[in-house]
Amino acid sequence: MRKFILFIHLLIISFSSSAQTLYFPPTTGTIWDTIAPSSLDWCPDRIDSLYDYLEGANSKAFIVLKDGKIVLEKYFGTFTKDSVWYWASAGKTITSFMTGIAQQENFLTINDTTSKYLGLGWTDCTLAQENNITIKNQLTMTSGLDDSVADSHCTIDTCLQYKADADTRWAYHNAPYTLLDDVISSATSQTLNSYINQKLKLPTGMNGAFYKLDFDNLFISTPRSMARFGLLILNKGKWNSTQVMTDSNYFNQMVNTSQQLNKSYGYLWWLNGKSSYMVPTVQTIFNGKLLPSAPYDLIAALGKNGQIINIIPSQNIVLIRMGNAPNGNEVPFMMNDTIWQKINRLVCNSTATNAIKQEKNIVIYPNPANENISIQYENLYFDIELFDIIGNKITSKSSCFNSEKINTKDFKNGIYFLRIISDKKVIGYKKIIISH
Repeated sequence: MRKFILFIHLLIISFSSSAQTLYFPPTTGTIWDTIAPSSLDWCPDRIDSLYDYLEGANSKAFIVLKDGKIVLEKYFGTFTKDSVWYWASAGKTITSFMTGIAQQENFLTINDTTSKYLGLGWTDCTLAQENNITIKNQLTMTSGLDDSVADSHCTIDTCLQYKADADTRWAYHNAPYTLLDDVISSATSQTLNSYINQKLKLPTGMNGAFYKLDFDNLFISTPRSMARFGLLILNKGKWNSTQVMTDSNYFNQMVNTSQQLNKSYGYLWWLNGKSSYMVPTVQTIFNGKLLPSAPYDLIAALGKNGQIINIIPSQNIVLIRMGNAPNGNEVPFMMNDTIWQKINRLVCNSTATNAIKQEKNIVIYPNPANENISIQYENLYFDIELFDIIGNKITSKSSCFNSEKINTKDFKNGIYFLRIISDKKVIGYKKIIISH
């Protein structure tokens, strides 16, 4: 028993020394701390191979943050860190975030009907059909409006035709999303850009703005501003000591499955690691993960021609790519997965504790935990054991498959250690904090 307590004590020291506090760059100026790729055991020659792929795929900017610090930053051609580029549909996530801000300030609730803010007759539907459409339907792509009209971007009422009842059909339809901008403007009595300036850009140091292009609104900014937004989401809507989004319930709904039609879609965010997914323009449900090569808990903003934000909460990673369409048909899902194939090959030593490859199959959340802890281990069997800080086994579960939950609501606040076993081998120890 004394040996086990000593082992746990050493684990605590190890976790304390390796635990990372997120770094946030100043909101003004160009200072941004960096860390060497070698700290993740990434081989320089393999990084060059990644850059060669990105350059051949018409990329303009590529950034990877680890714990908030820049580990990779590369610009191609004449593009620089001060150049600006469009986010395309990756900008949908800003609208989603600002909808949450508007709700926390009591300007709206997402269960309100869209007609409350756009007025009656904003669609070509009957009054009853139109009044079934809520802000939440716009956030989740479940408005029921017909995405097969001649121009699915058209926001004129005659283009917004009934296809199905709201909540009964998922379809990636740009027009209902775009009208969320008008909903926010109507609710807050100011333009969306003005609201973003106050509530998002000021606390984070982001630059950029939405610009009208035909029916669409495109957000345009520097690559580092895209990285700042990813870092904000990684830290659950908190920038350094400033809690930008205080509505934690909305935030959690935003980055988790929002409806059961497309399990890989939140509030305008794409989600990896789910049992099935749908993609734009088709009604087919595909089994498996959205991005097979990417970490299980990845959250993504994806836009036309490969505008990408990837957030991996379990590893404190943010990845962004800006650029033109790659050659071939890799936009944007296939390209995103290819990037992760390249990243998974960067590791020189597969036993390195900081290597992405080492951690990518095991996802544990939330941490700190309140009422439960979820453990996911990609489509494999595993056993789990939970110990308190002095080495007492608190609970265990055997023959878990893919995912399991531990009820922690009756456990005392403090530090615990989770041991994960697969095929009779210990595959990992994780420090868990329980805080009610």
